[in-house]
Amino acid sequence: MTIALSRRAFISSTGALVVALASPDWADAAASDQPAAARSLKPDQLDSYIAIDRDGVVTAYYGKIDGGQGLGTSIPQMVAEELDVPLERVQLVIGDTGRTVDMGGASAATGVSRAGMNLRRMAAQARKLLIEKAAEKLGVPAERLAISAGVIHDSADPAKAVSYAALIGGQAFDSAVKWNGKLGNTLAVSGDTKIKAPKDFKVIGTSPPRRDLPGKVFGTLEMAADVRLPGMLHARMIRPKIAGAVPIAVDESSIADIPGAQVVHIKDFLAVVAEKEWNAVRAAQKLKVTWSESNPNFPGTEGLHDYIRKAPIIKRVIQMQSGDFDDGIKQAARIIEGEYEFPTQSHSSTGPACGVADYRDGGCTIYSSTQKPHYAVHGVAELLDLPPEKVRTIWMFGTGSYGRNDQGDATADAAVLSKHLGRPVRVQYMRYEGIAWDPKGTASVNRSKVGLDASGTVIAYESISKAFSRLNVQTSEGRAADVLAGHLLGFPLKPEQSFEIPVASYTFAHQRRGWEIVPPLMDRASPMRTSHLRDPYGPPILFGSESFMDEVAAATNTDPVDFRLRYLTDPRDRDAVRIAAEHYGWDKRPSPRPDAKSADVATGRGIAFRRHFTTYVALIAEVRVHRKTGVIEPIRYVCAHDVGLIINPATLRQVIDRQLVYGTSRTFFEELRFDKNMVTSVDWLTYPVLFADFPLPQIDIVLIERPEEAPSGAAEMALGLVPAAVGNAVFDATGVRLRRVPFTPERVKAALEKA
Repeated sequence: MTIALSRRAFISSTGALVVALASPDWADAAASDQPAAARSLKPDQLDSYIAIDRDGVVTAYYGKIDGGQGLGTSIPQMVAEELDVPLERVQLVIGDTGRTVDMGGASAATGVSRAGMNLRRMAAQARKLLIEKAAEKLGVPAERLAISAGVIHDSADPAKAVSYAALIGGQAFDSAVKWNGKLGNTLAVSGDTKIKAPKDFKVIGTSPPRRDLPGKVFGTLEMAADVRLPGMLHARMIRPKIAGAVPIAVDESSIADIPGAQVVHIKDFLAVVAEKEWNAVRAAQKLKVTWSESNPNFPGTEGLHDYIRKAPIIKRVIQMQSGDFDDGIKQAARIIEGEYEFPTQSHSSTGPACGVADYRDGGCTIYSSTQKPHYAVHGVAELLDLPPEKVRTIWMFGTGSYGRNDQGDATADAAVLSKHLGRPVRVQYMRYEGIAWDPKGTASVNRSKVGLDASGTVIAYESISKAFSRLNVQTSEGRAADVLAGHLLGFPLKPEQSFEIPVASYTFAHQRRGWEIVPPLMDRASPMRTSHLRDPYGPPILFGSESFMDEVAAATNTDPVDFRLRYLTDPRDRDAVRIAAEHYGWDKRPSPRPDAKSADVATGRGIAFRRHFTTYVALIAEVRVHRKTGVIEPIRYVCAHDVGLIINPATLRQVIDRQLVYGTSRTFFEELRFDKNMVTSVDWLTYPVLFADFPLPQIDIVLIERPEEAPSGAAEMALGLVPAAVGNAVFDATGVRLRRVPFTPERVKAALEKA
């Protein structure tokens, strides 16, 4: 694979041409240019996960990706710990489907808790086998052997020693392991030996420097957008100005004056390609297309939530219930109801998506920053009518893969074009495509109802969310029906209907939690198709449920922390809330504060809590509200976070910190705009996100250490609490409840004036 000059190098150079072959120092992602799977992988074999070369360097094969969570450092820590080797002697092959077993995608924060633990168990199994080999070679009982830096020695006679390299360097373990017969996130493998106890840790629990940061900071990290292959063409997709329109005539002569530019028109799939990227950009701008009539009649941004309220329900699921809510609410002495609205949001990745495909000899290699490379194999295989074993994904870091963004669409487009043209093709989206056409995080209307008995105790609780499906297109890109290319080429659509409920361990005598799905605004090739956005259902659901918890606490004249503790029974739930309050210095009192309506500039604090799988998070936000302008200043966040065993404390703090910043952006700024015909949010002006001119709060992160507990996820758990915590803090400061995100100054000022 030939890599040409990177953007950063080009800008900083003075005309010299630099040609380099590079790959990340933490992941040998592009070690082979074979167009199909380059490594025979068997999930029930140790060699599929761990290898030791002739120099004693350990390679771990990680079938997920690192989308910025620091897994490229934390996973080697887990392997180094179990093998008793220095961390610098562990390298990671990551996200290459030709070299790694399918461990699923970067979803549900399973990078450490599932895939990482699989590799940790495999490293422990390799250590056991190496000790057995050393015992035989040295003639020493296995129980008398010790390991230091990859060298096994007799604890009674240290002169008797043998290195890992001497025992097995460059050879296969050829050893079966226990496999649960599943692939993806649920894959589980184990050996016949125990992993280390926390008391014996030397590497786990430390914070070595992240391996990925130097390349990102200094611009030396090769990313998906930097890939250049011999004979490669550059492509731009042609999209309609009105959603649902399809090309019915294309005037190829309109780009005849652009060197090398040509049109690719297959069914409703339309693109231009050229040898030089700028010529592809020019061709996309000049190409004359006659589009079909289309009248999507979208409800528009301001009419969206009323549309959701009135839309027919195509699926209703009560996902959790206990007792009998209908009977409980009849017994209530007082009923409280609340409704909260969350907007449609874009992934708004830092840079638009880019994918490269190389179709040759009946197989295809794709270079992508997709979140789920193994699933991308199946989606591309279906598009190209290939068996999956003839497709290989080489994952490379990109400009963001927060949930199901547009990376999979760009990769699929490139694959279709490469097969059609018989040459490698690089598809780079433009900014307007990235925001307008990426899969969206769904808008929702969240309704809650509580029944209180005469003493003010909650006896009945209901939470129902009404929204578009979060699986209108699947999150995995594993089917042709889930990418734009598949839609445009006429593949049968396979939407699924799903949302989610607020998962927390509040205990009420009678409760009912569920969701309702409304039809999509457009079925095929829609700019409004919905899928996973980072923390797929956290922000919209928790904004509703945790704001309402605060609303009930206020209605019962109860301190918000005490109110939650009253209905939380699990010790880890309670600890998260209690520890956050203690670290913040929480003053117990009901909200709003006594002087809430008197000051022009008011300060308040609010709390929100969630349990997500086995991660427990409580967030306190302190804000300053300017009544005259409607501006909210976040002053301080305190986040108590419990993930069980902590692998790398510094990285964990970084991940939580960046989530809270991202959650702040989605709380204060982000709302997709659209009219009756099309998405109108196409850049940072029409889809604003948090930039440096916004005052960030002080962020205090309190890690709750539980080394005896299994590690759980942290990559997306905290951000979902930001809207509710901030909204609750605004209520505490002003006595006004904000019921719609984002909290723009105009919207806040209107709410304050209305009150």
